[in-house]
Amino acid sequence: MLFELIKKGVKLKYRRSYLGILWTLIEPLLTTIVLTVIFGMLLGRGGESYPVYVMSGRLLYSFFSNATTGAMRSLRQNSGMMKKVYVPKYMYPLASVIFNYVIFLISMLVLLGLMLFEGVFPTLKIFACILPLIILLVMASGIGLILATMSVFFRDVEYLWSVALMMIMYASAIFYYTDSIIGKDSSKAIIFNLNPLYACIKVFRDGIFGGTIQWGLVAYSGIFAVVCFLIGLFMFYKKQDEFILHI
Repeated sequence: MLFELIKKGVKLKYRRSYLGILWTLIEPLLTTIVLTVIFGMLLGRGGESYPVYVMSGRLLYSFFSNATTGAMRSLRQNSGMMKKVYVPKYMYPLASVIFNYVIFLISMLVLLGLMLFEGVFPTLKIFACILPLIILLVMASGIGLILATMSVFFRDVEYLWSVALMMIMYASAIFYYTDSIIGKDSSKAIIFNLNPLYACIKVFRDGIFGGTIQWGLVAYSGIFAVVCFLIGLFMFYKKQDEFILHI
């Protein structure tokens, strides 16, 4: 059932699209080009391998945003099925997260091609990128379960989360370098280090560019992801019997 829900999500995402699944490869490339032109060329804030820097952050943020938003809406979108057939309700938000993760992994092919084009050749540290990818999946699943539970009873959560995602995006250093913000004031680094999504993006980028892996950020984001997942499971389990009365 989970596999069928994932397959359905992929099909619906690209329904009536001539290019279909190819948009998974084209969209991140076009977005990177736009951000590179605006911030790299026009505003002069780019640097060496700036397109790779932008795309690596943008891909991880896009997955987190799409996965959590999709999970939040999944119960109401499948309310018709829930009222007719018994299916373990946790499958709906998890299927939404996983199908977005599949699309995210496919889009990684574009990042690999861009790395080779820009002359960013991976080292052994590239294997460190596996950790933030796993952590990100657990984190998105946990937050998705929390949002899915809350949105059934409080519809305003959807609008509040869209604002929160905007704040998270700007605090994740997707299209700018943190050095330009922090400068000599190291206290500003707290703004970024407290953001678990930035921690994942930072470690992922360090793995790509062969930088020093900050294991403290790995541990912090990993613990945060596990805690969110446990809280999400607990909230979902306690409230799932009431979903049918409110969707």
